Amino acid sequence: MTTLASSPVLPDAELVQREILTLLPVDTNPFVSVAPIEQKTYLVDGEVREWKGKTTDVTSPLDLGGGEPRLGSHPALGPKEALEAMSAAKAAYDNGLGEWPQTSLLDRTAQVLDFARRMEEVRDVVIERITLEIGKTTADATAEFDRTVEYIRRSCEEALKIHSESQGVQHVDGIEASISRQPLGPTLCMGPFNYPLNETFATMIPALLMGNTVVMKPPKAGVLLFEPLLDAFQESFPAGAVNVIYGDGAEIIGPIMESGDIDVLSFIGSAKVADIVSGAHPEPHRLKKILGLGANNPAIVLPDADLESAIPVVGKGSLSYNGQRCTALKVHLVVGEELAQEYALRFAEYVDGLQLGDPRDEGVDITPLAEGAWKVEYLQELIEDAVAKGARVMNNGGGIAKGNLITPAVLYPVTPEMRIFHEEQFGPVVPVVPISYVEEATQFVAQSKVGQQVSIFSSDDSELYSLAKKLQPLVGRVNLNDGCKRGPDELPFTGKRSAAMGTLSIRAALEEFSSPSVLARSFGGYS
Repeated sequence: MTTLASSPVLPDAELVQREILTLLPVDTNPFVSVAPIEQKTYLVDGEVREWKGKTTDVTSPLDLGGGEPRLGSHPALGPKEALEAMSAAKAAYDNGLGEWPQTSLLDRTAQVLDFARRMEEVRDVVIERITLEIGKTTADATAEFDRTVEYIRRSCEEALKIHSESQGVQHVDGIEASISRQPLGPTLCMGPFNYPLNETFATMIPALLMGNTVVMKPPKAGVLLFEPLLDAFQESFPAGAVNVIYGDGAEIIGPIMESGDIDVLSFIGSAKVADIVSGAHPEPHRLKKILGLGANNPAIVLPDADLESAIPVVGKGSLSYNGQRCTALKVHLVVGEELAQEYALRFAEYVDGLQLGDPRDEGVDITPLAEGAWKVEYLQELIEDAVAKGARVMNNGGGIAKGNLITPAVLYPVTPEMRIFHEEQFGPVVPVVPISYVEEATQFVAQSKVGQQVSIFSSDDSELYSLAKKLQPLVGRVNLNDGCKRGPDELPFTGKRSAAMGTLSIRAALEEFSSPSVLARSFGGYS
């Protein structure tokens, strides 16, 4: 057992500067000047239209000097253009009689695969823009792109299975029937900044495959990467099937929802925004909602956990992409005070070994935060609150920031009186909570407003499965000696309570964006 060392709390200004300069060279500034990306186009009704109105600047988080360099701009469309996109999607759907919904599932699959082929032609451009705009490492941005293409192909394979199943005939109580999956209507798709390509397409692609027409608005951060794909959308799909708009969500999404012409809302983000968007629909009873919202996933570390093997797993599960993932481990509940102390110290050692800096450099683990200065300030407020109430920053330089780059902070001991115990930080702050009994962890999960996932760590299989069985009714997934994650995409990805509505495995997503339709007749003819 390692003795709990005295650890600095928030350092004074002089120490902050000295510490951060040991973490990063004085002249480090990862932002390399690139030609501004001045996007002037958007896609509506099969036309890549040129925009001559006002634009919104896009900044990059990759500046450790404290600024946010201008990366480029995109169109700032207004209500008029948003409603034109909505009208195009509505006309293309035509109450189910439009070209796209009337196209067979077999042929729609071929067109989606054609889009995937065209998408790969701009692979390098999209990857670079992901890194520049949201600070994701080149390796992670590459993985996101490649996983998305693979997701499209596997979704198409599943769609072909659904097509094949629809050819079968059932005989039940004098009725012969075939069952097919049919579209729901015009769909609004909005993804998150942290996986702007993958999670937007994880809903948009199944919506299209099942015959729905789509209006898509990129996230506020992670927007420029879609510009290279506009031509591919235009060339692969009929006019109005895909419409891509840009602008302030409050200005362009409200009119679309208020029109009542959207039948399906697909949104991944905060519950607060989801409520605002869906609440604007005049007929909420008929609005199908597929939502991925908050998560405050805990790691539960049991007394017999093997910390040697667990720490690297929980470390990656907590701090991959700076903890800016809904599936990140957000709070660490460790049974037993002595074990919790050792866990906190080992976790601090793990964090001290991480490399901070430019996301384009090989081996970098922690990168500048995509959400900007306000997020750094928020995380430091959480740290200050915890320290003021008795926690310590266990690792070197934890919580120190330079520009949008903040050193991860391991906090111990964290108690329910602290904000970090309750608030989803969505960033590189790691709260370690000592608990006396496993039941305290069970109650934490049961009383949470969100129930996405949980990870349990133990070297005793009987303990693992016993606790897992108790927790399964409370969350969408229980992970045994592993971090929380979405994949493989064949497995259900969902949540309980305010965490999610709908399920997004490959098969389930296709079913979420469609409904069964029965073609039937009596054996004996007319009846």
